[in-house]
Amino acid sequence: MKMIFALLVLGVALVAAEEKYTTKYDNIDVDEILKSDRLFTNYFKCLIDAGKCTPEGRELKKSLPDALKTECSKCSEKQRENTDKVIRFIIDNKPEEWKQLQAKFDPEDIYVKRYRSQAAERGIKV
Repeated sequence: MKMIFALLVLGVALVAAEEKYTTKYDNIDVDEILKSDRLFTNYFKCLIDAGKCTPEGRELKKSLPDALKTECSKCSEKQRENTDKVIRFIIDNKPEEWKQLQAKFDPEDIYVKRYRSQAAERGIKV
């Protein structure tokens, strides 16, 4: 589950590659996105198909299903760190958006169940 939303809102857009996702967007300032309601909302709307997407947002949406299925095995360490940060933020500060993201990307709770223990180890309550 944590893999879902690190990839989601961050703008740490992942481009599917054969071995690893691109690190092209790893230097995006995730804190800036999370502090700005406007930026957060733009990425969020992109992900739930309710708004326009930046190129980073489009790549993120495209790669997210694979990242969920493969436990982010193609993610860089920076992408994993940002994942934790984003998940914590959304759970703590945007519970309605969290529910919408779960409904879109995990409607059968497959990933919630799969990643619950990993999230708990990192102090994230899903």
